Amino acid sequence: MSDDIGDLPSHRPLQGLRVLECSSFVAGPSGCMTLATMGADVIRVDPIGGAADHGRWPVSNRTGESLYWSALNRGKRSVCVDLRQPEGRELVVSLATLPGPDAGVIVDNNVGRPWLAYDALVQRRSDLIQVHIQGHPDGRPAVDYTVNAEVGVPDITGPASVAEPVNHVLPAWDLLTGMTAVTALLSALRRRDRTGEGSFLSLALADVALAGVASLGWLAEAAERGDRPRHGNHVYGSFGVDFATLDHHRVMVVALTSRQWKNLRDVTKTDRVFRALEEALQVDLAVETDRYQLRETIAAVLRPWFAARTVDEVTQELDAAQVLWSRYRTMAEAVKELAKVPDGTVVTQLEQPGIGVVTSARSPIRSHGVYTEPRAAPRLGENTDEVLTAVLGLDPHEVSRLHDRGVIGGER
Repeated sequence: MSDDIGDLPSHRPLQGLRVLECSSFVAGPSGCMTLATMGADVIRVDPIGGAADHGRWPVSNRTGESLYWSALNRGKRSVCVDLRQPEGRELVVSLATLPGPDAGVIVDNNVGRPWLAYDALVQRRSDLIQVHIQGHPDGRPAVDYTVNAEVGVPDITGPASVAEPVNHVLPAWDLLTGMTAVTALLSALRRRDRTGEGSFLSLALADVALAGVASLGWLAEAAERGDRPRHGNHVYGSFGVDFATLDHHRVMVVALTSRQWKNLRDVTKTDRVFRALEEALQVDLAVETDRYQLRETIAAVLRPWFAARTVDEVTQELDAAQVLWSRYRTMAEAVKELAKVPDGTVVTQLEQPGIGVVTSARSPIRSHGVYTEPRAAPRLGENTDEVLTAVLGLDPHEVSRLHDRGVIGGER
């Protein structure tokens, strides 16, 4: 595969679109990073010195630079502006309201900046598209970890023997909010292309979380049946649980369908046991709900088979039988395993200025079967002068004067 095959124009369908990003942390930056991966010219605006997320962990052991910030801002351009000064605010408003069919698009999560509100911006461009990300729909602040607590997920997570709520580390609602923001923006672009009208679309993290659990039927279940009990590593409503191998590894095995259940019975040679169990209890384990009801008994029957085999033996036999399963790995182990795979997976190595070579990812969206190559994140303020001269059309001498007055920052 050539180095640039994943960088063809057909792999970046949003090429030419310009998006102004005034957001921080996960939701807005992750959504805008997706837009940049798809070819959009995303210009991220930060205060001089960086926003609150600029140095956020994890950081590189080599340089102390934020791996978090650089990962979420791949492929963007960075502009630093003193937003406390009227001249700085005017620069941002001008970037947000640029003319042309591929401009006039902004994503933000700002609070308390009336000059960046839709009602103010639309006075400068009537067909402006703004996607505004909030914590709660009434304007109250929220982050993934507070929202997740509010919707009840930590109360059904973790071992059955634990009474306290169990948080997870993945900011899933943030990431889903970012993708929902992309959907909102693209739908508004489609509408503007057809009607010439702009849009103001607001999106609350709390609403995304509530809509997510509602879409899974979890809220309806709670309304009808009360709180769901904790199940540890068991899959709710089906059969799936972890097993220990002879050499002290653990694997996760799932049987959602009757075919997967048959394959698991066949490879473990437990068919006769389960037939006797079905007859004795008058159940049909080919039915998902019956497998769920008898999950502990099924796990007890299967456990000795895994305990008698090494993880390599389990791998060989389960793969040959087409069982749905996976081995538990630490994240460090996952990185080592990925390093053994020839290039062509979603994970790749990227030269990140200020850090060096980092493990990164291509876009998971494949165009004609090919991943789109990632682009490095900018240094903070790296593109300030370039954007102000090439995009806003300012004279280089005026840009220099803005630097001298502290209105803008970044590389000169």
